[in-house]
Amino acid sequence: MAQTDAEKAIDRYRELVADGNPAELWEAKGEDLWKKKRGPKNASLEKCDLGLGPGVVKGAYVSLPRYFEDTKKVQDLETRLVTCMDQHQGIKAKAAVYDRDDHKDIISLVAWIASESRGMPVNVPVSHPEEKRMYEMGKRIFFYRAGPYDFACATCHAEDGKRIRLQGLPNLTQNEPAGKAFTSWPAYRVSNSQLWPMQKRLEDCFRQQRFPYVEFGSDVTIALSSYMGVTGKGQKSLAPTIKR
Repeated sequence: MAQTDAEKAIDRYRELVADGNPAELWEAKGEDLWKKKRGPKNASLEKCDLGLGPGVVKGAYVSLPRYFEDTKKVQDLETRLVTCMDQHQGIKAKAAVYDRDDHKDIISLVAWIASESRGMPVNVPVSHPEEKRMYEMGKRIFFYRAGPYDFACATCHAEDGKRIRLQGLPNLTQNEPAGKAFTSWPAYRVSNSQLWPMQKRLEDCFRQQRFPYVEFGSDVTIALSSYMGVTGKGQKSLAPTIKR
């Protein structure tokens, strides 16, 4: 579908502000946090298993969420980092509130780990029964209508050509837009000077729908990430990005 003049102007704006994305500051801090010895065990995170083997960072971001045998759960990058901080450093991370306590560190770690997969194709697995279950759960949540507005994620994101004000809304049921959306977070938001990881982005979507607040690490957010990641398979990662 051809872009409107407004959409072209927005894309041009993004190109201009992307030069010198402030997310690089979070990336630098995240790399330092990964390698720094901290916590009661005075250890780094360099042996953390993000799904591709202990210490393997490159490619990890584009293959999460996935099932982990040690926790018996499907985890996304943010919740997996909480597990690794506990296992390797003895840090019982307080991450329930966005950008407070240990969640500040998790945001930086996510930014750096995501940057190490920039340009790599999305490859979220669905081979394990739990991964399949989370994908199916995410699909059901995506189309589930509720709340005072009788809204679903699909209300805005299941058709081509929809927009809110000047902003085009991606059709997340299709491969390319789903992959681009999935790998657009974490993103630096110019409007509030904050870096938002995926869980914060999804939480805000629920707020806009007037749904109940979703807690950090909720299966709901991880299931939705699984649905987007599987739908966007093969699309090259963009994160960290910059948003208006």
